[in-house]
Amino acid sequence: MPSEEYLEGIYQIQGRDFVDAGIVSSEMKKKLKEKGIPESIIRKVAVVTFEAEVNIISYAEQGTIRYYVEPNSVTIEANDIGAGIEDLELAQQEGYSTADDSIREMGFGAGMGLANIKNHSDEFEISSVPHEGTYLRSTIYLNGK
Repeated sequence: MPSEEYLEGIYQIQGRDFVDAGIVSSEMKKKLKEKGIPESIIRKVAVVTFEAEVNIISYAEQGTIRYYVEPNSVTIEANDIGAGIEDLELAQQEGYSTADDSIREMGFGAGMGLANIKNHSDEFEISSVPHEGTYLRSTIYLNGK
């Protein structure tokens, strides 16, 4: 059974730092496992954090991923300073990508990031200002909605 203890933290992410891509999701998996969070929830959180992390690395100058683990939910907030998103609706469609060739050559930029985040979230919100940055919030409930 998950611990009732509240947990929160923040990770700083540097744009174009592909060497460290995936560290946030790995750390989150470890922390949630230690707290006794069910594997099905850990997988959802891992997808959300990995996709958010890669988006910051790929498209922003820098950003943060903040997490909150509460007795009934895990919330992930990603906030970045960067290019922003011109068309939020289009950017959430599976397969849509603005990744350049250098990102695609590394195996990223398939256009699944925001769609995967949205699909693995029980609650999802996103806002973006072109040429300034993007904010997203994903909440995953431990016992369903």
